[in-house]
Formats: sequence, C-alpha cells, structure tokens
Amino acid sequence: MYKKALPAALAAAALAALTLAPAAPAAAATGELIEVIHTYTETVKESNSSFMCPANEVMIGRAHYGDENGKTTYRCGRIYVNGEQASVELATTKTLRERDSYYAIAGDAAIIGRKHIGDENGYTTYYVGRMFWQGRTVRLATWQWDEYLIESNHSSRAGANRVMTGREHVGDENGLTRYEYSTLQLGAPSGPNR
Repeated sequence: MYKKALPAALAAAALAALTLAPAAPAAAATGELIEVIHTYTETVKESNSSFMCPANEVMIGRAHYGDENGKTTYRCGRIYVNGEQASVELATTKTLRERDSYYAIAGDAAIIGRKHIGDENGYTTYYVGRMFWQGRTVRLATWQWDEYLIESNHSSRAGANRVMTGREHVGDENGLTRYEYSTLQLGAPSGPNR
C-alpha cells in the first residue's frame, strides 16, 4: 500500500508545483519571446452596445451578468515580441444572429471588438484584427475552446499569452457560452486546422 501512496503523493506535489508556478512568456518557433499583457477593461450595457479594444490591442476576455440589459465586461491586451509592441489592424467583420451562434476565426487573427444589437434574437458583429511585428505576421500556434459557461453569470479570460479567436453561444441569457483562445507564434506557418 505504501508503494501506491508514494507515487500518488509525488504526482500531487508535482501538480501543485506546476499550478503555482508563474506562467512564462511563450518562446516562438523562431526564438522570439511573445507576451500578451492585460492593459484595458471596460464594462458596457449588453444590448445596443459597440466595443472596440484600444488601438493595437486584442480581446483576451469577456464577462456578462444578467440578460440583454445586464452588463458585459471586455478585457483587452497588448502583444509584445521581444519587448516591442506588435501592431493590430482591422481585417474583417462577421455578423451573426446571437442565438445559437458559432464563430471561430479562420486564419491568423484575433477578435478586437464586438457589437451587439437587441436580445438573443438580435445580431452580434465581431471585429477581427491581424497582428504584425516588424512587418512579420504574428500567427496562431494552437487553438483551444474553454468549457461552457452560463451566459447570464460568467467570466472568461485567456490563459497566459493567449488571445480570443472564437465564441459560441446557445439559447438566451440562460443558455451556454464558451470561448476559443489561441497561443501566438511569429514567422512560422499556422498550426493544423481545427
């Protein structure tokens, strides 16, 4: 019995050490150091709202409480490569009916803003930006969806050095929402398709 308990105890200690260790900046495939730093937060009324991250920033989180008359909070961050801020340029927009919507960016870009009109039967527009550093494209390396959350009472934020690249919403304010976050790399081709 002691032999079984010891490996489990060691595994638990190793997991605790990993959990408590601070996240290090991501090293790109070409050796650059990429960091995403939270710099801006704003709260707006959900219905009939339009939000854009400040210039050269991307979305890294969203929270919402209540129905369409409730409050939505957006979190934005700056991307730094080797300590120098990357630029972000508006590339496209995508408008979907809010109820039962699914949006995941195709290509190397991140969500930089969101507009929502009405309730769950209204429409949501996503603003998408491409990221550049010294004339090179900042690309997506991995994509991961988080767990479903209740739309009317949730907060979601990207992990270290990740940016928001998708959102899915099912139903009304009592329905489910989840987000896709992606890590970044520079000067290497994008990872495999989702």
